[in-house]
Amino acid sequence: MKRRVEMRSIKRTKIQMNSLAIIIMLAASLFGCSKKSVTPTPIPTPPKDTTTAYKDPAQYGTPFTGVPATKDIVMYEVNMRTYTPGTFAGVAARLDSIKALGVNVIWLMPTYPIGVLKSIGSPYCVKDYNGVNPEYGTLTDLRNLVDQAHNLGMAVIMDWVANDTSWDNAWISNKSWYQQDASGNIIIPPGTNYNDVAALNFNSTAMRTAMIRAMKYWVYTANVDGYRCDFADNIPVDFWKQSLDTLSTIKTHKLIYLAEGSAGSEISAGFQMNFGFAYYSTLKGVFAGTQSPSAVFTTNTSEKSSLPSPGIKLRYITNHDDASSDGSVLSIYNSKQGSLAAFVLAACMDGVPLIYDSQEVAFPNPINFFTQVPVDYTANPAVVAAYKQIIAFRAAHDAIKIGTLTPYNDSNIIAFEKVSGSDDVLIMVNAKNTPITYNIPATLQNSTWTNGLTGASVTLGTQYTFQAYAYLILKK
Repeated sequence: MKRRVEMRSIKRTKIQMNSLAIIIMLAASLFGCSKKSVTPTPIPTPPKDTTTAYKDPAQYGTPFTGVPATKDIVMYEVNMRTYTPGTFAGVAARLDSIKALGVNVIWLMPTYPIGVLKSIGSPYCVKDYNGVNPEYGTLTDLRNLVDQAHNLGMAVIMDWVANDTSWDNAWISNKSWYQQDASGNIIIPPGTNYNDVAALNFNSTAMRTAMIRAMKYWVYTANVDGYRCDFADNIPVDFWKQSLDTLSTIKTHKLIYLAEGSAGSEISAGFQMNFGFAYYSTLKGVFAGTQSPSAVFTTNTSEKSSLPSPGIKLRYITNHDDASSDGSVLSIYNSKQGSLAAFVLAACMDGVPLIYDSQEVAFPNPINFFTQVPVDYTANPAVVAAYKQIIAFRAAHDAIKIGTLTPYNDSNIIAFEKVSGSDDVLIMVNAKNTPITYNIPATLQNSTWTNGLTGASVTLGTQYTFQAYAYLILKK
């Protein structure tokens, strides 16, 4: 379109120049025959192009300078519907408590208006990528939440839903932006039963452009620090590269990119992290007694080797999907102590740990994130204290974050050592719901350590007895 406009402008200019030449010639001829001067006919000025190019929104606030290095991230997923009130203000009121856990990145589940047509109430059914869900508050409320988190030293990332939109999203009027069947009907995401959403077409350049602009919008308009990208494996990887390359041109921000996917190509496209789906599945199997404890090492190695450097896996014992489908951490890991033992493994083996709000207070019930499920965040203070200890130990030790792992395989106890330079830690976890007497590996016998949680001196002999789901976190 632009080239055609330019050609018309060139042709118009040539015609105007020819007209001017003729007028000058006529004037010269008349001047030779008469002393009277003739005023040339004025040449109309071509109309100005009043169309304006796209401009990024103005930057709200001051870009946050405290975004942590990927290896240092401790992430906390916020489901607004577990708070009382279930609003941005309700979450803001708990920011001090979240920070006290040792969290430095908050992931907000989708904050956009939810579609009504064919809706089942899912926050992942996006009606307007540039809007705020009135259920949670206003843009001002969202900005205040982000500002408060930044003031406490926590980055904030939003949840980006790129695969599909609600059926009443304004984009639906651009039919070519959506996937269609042979009859030209817009379809749901192929291979799913997601009847509440319409599948976007990533062959549409216009759609891609609109989506990338919407992603940039929140970095500028709410001063957020990146995105967790939903259903990332289902999106063409070249779109992720295009969008993340574009976002990374915003040099005023250090942005976090987390893919809800497992492919190594996502790291190559620009994501720093993706999900440890297999590790979560293995943890469930180990605590259910259907997999051997040593399976976590096999899965850990497989997941790490699937990612190009410097990619890191997000490790978790639950999230919004799993708390809905698999139940609470108490049912998945059989008890409060079992859930803590599982978290030690997720936080300390290899990867970046995630806490889904409610797990730190050992909420006993499933959470359907399509509805309000209020959580008592004052419950189980002893469990909260245990989370603080585990996270603080991780924060203090690069061996946990980047150290070389040495596994000590056993049929009952999950034991491993991690070393980075002079930093040396030893983690031992009983994954059984019964006391276990562990035969200490020969290389560790008669070694002296410090209990990383209590500060007590610990000398390992030939055996150590662990109570059900007990764990021991040691440092040199």
